[in-house]
Amino acid sequence: MATIGVLLSGCGVFDGSEIHEATLTLYFLDKAGAKVVCLAPEMPFTAVDHVTRTPGKVHRNARTEAARIARGNIADVAGVRAEELDGLILPGGMGAVKNLCDFATNGAHGTVFPSVAALVAAMHAAGKPIGAICIAPAVLALVLGKFHPELTIGNDPATIQGLEAAGARHVARAVDEIQVDAANNLVTTPAYMLGPGIADIAKGIEKLVAAVLDRVKAS
Repeated sequence: MATIGVLLSGCGVFDGSEIHEATLTLYFLDKAGAKVVCLAPEMPFTAVDHVTRTPGKVHRNARTEAARIARGNIADVAGVRAEELDGLILPGGMGAVKNLCDFATNGAHGTVFPSVAALVAAMHAAGKPIGAICIAPAVLALVLGKFHPELTIGNDPATIQGLEAAGARHVARAVDEIQVDAANNLVTTPAYMLGPGIADIAKGIEKLVAAVLDRVKAS
């Protein structure tokens, strides 16, 4: 049985993990018989009102919020070693580029939260597969840019430019498609970067999960 880490960044599309993407990832992993380890960083962030889509004055903790998706069973990224996982998947949502890293504000010059960067780098160094959904490939670009990973991230020109400025090569894929970078053992899909709905993004996420698990078996 493969053990796959699902790296969350909070709970909610505008300030954390995109709930549809995270839930579909968990569902397809469970359906395939994988053991799932949910994890998130211990870090504060400013919550966004999901009705008005504006930042509020409430400060929350990314791991505490992500526990809502994980039903309370969630590890601190800092305490998880690459040796404990066979693969890693990052759902999207703005938390991926606000909490896991600061790509949302600093683009290609952004930095990744230290424990997140350490785990992603260790998984890559160990040759273990990493999947990233929606905007989350930005995290991979910032950590692994020197390896020039092939990633897909939708069709927004500014986002693509930032990804490529970080060292990645963007490959356009449809919402129901995945991009596999065999050299770096990475799998990405655009999901809600293209949308438009949960049934559409489910197709790409299912393929991503299957590809990650297939690469675990092949390793």
